[in-house]
Amino acid sequence: MRKSTVIVGAVSAALIAFAFAAAQPARSERSERSAQSRQSPQDGVGLHVSGRDIVEADGTSFVMRGVSHPYAWKKDQRRSFADIKELGANSVRVVLTSDVGADEVAGVISTCKRHRLICVLENHDTTGYGDTDGAITLDEAADYWTGLKRVLAGQERYVVVNIGNEPYGNSDTSGWAAATSGAIRKLRDAGLKHLIMVDGPNWGQDWSGIMRGNAASVLDSDPLRNIVFSVHMYGAYGTAAKVTDYYDAFRSAGLPLVVGEFGWKHTDGDVDEDTIINEAQSRGIGYLGWSWSGNSGGVEYLDTATGFDPGRLTEWGRRLFNGANGIRATSKEATVYGGSPAD
Repeated sequence: MRKSTVIVGAVSAALIAFAFAAAQPARSERSERSAQSRQSPQDGVGLHVSGRDIVEADGTSFVMRGVSHPYAWKKDQRRSFADIKELGANSVRVVLTSDVGADEVAGVISTCKRHRLICVLENHDTTGYGDTDGAITLDEAADYWTGLKRVLAGQERYVVVNIGNEPYGNSDTSGWAAATSGAIRKLRDAGLKHLIMVDGPNWGQDWSGIMRGNAASVLDSDPLRNIVFSVHMYGAYGTAAKVTDYYDAFRSAGLPLVVGEFGWKHTDGDVDEDTIINEAQSRGIGYLGWSWSGNSGGVEYLDTATGFDPGRLTEWGRRLFNGANGIRATSKEATVYGGSPAD
């Protein structure tokens, strides 16, 4: 999502037609995962990818179930971390901007840990680069993360670094792969070993298939091979087929995928949130809903809680947290906090 006053919708109003690779023949998820899984240089260090899965340092599978918190614009809402946890989440995606300094980020990480949440930190200043005046490049976002090394180092079991939110708009996405690989290398050259999350272009929705088509080469560009790909699902995913085709493409390629943002409707069309949620659960794909509260500019319907009050969940919030295959029913706390391994 992008910012206007506080937070507004991140994608263009018109739904853009696109086609994805055909679904592959169904196989047992368990056998398929076993066949495609491989050891990672990150084993024992912290959160890392193994084949299509995110796993913890002890090898336990970790499937993200959470929501985004607009921290950078709502710093007075620190109680939100506790509320999100109490509703069952195991992760929180935290909006940061480049003016949020190291000591403040350290405080955010500490708060996440206190409430037993995996902390996905994202730099929002890249949003819609090429379409939005003032958006920064992924290279500039990488400089932000390397500047935080002293507070990020040692937090690999608790923190995921989402380099840049929706780092390309729709105007020219051709530079996405090179820019993403370059930003990853900058973080690795600085000694950061965290699981890195990368968002797709097209305001995160990757309707052009740029991320899907280049994901393998981007993963290979990381000497630690510790990258998870994040698609944002809004109006471009208004049918079950569009959702499952995208999921199928990453499954067939043996690549790790999460739904880093999604809603239940948006300015660019209806969203098939039920398929997003249900198919994510059946495939072991993580999801992070947008967003906890505080949306404005006409997209207040994306709030999951009215006025940051966990006792006043919206229709969208009730679906995300309490609905079938929602957060409360499917979330497993990270074992680093003492949670039991998934069955």
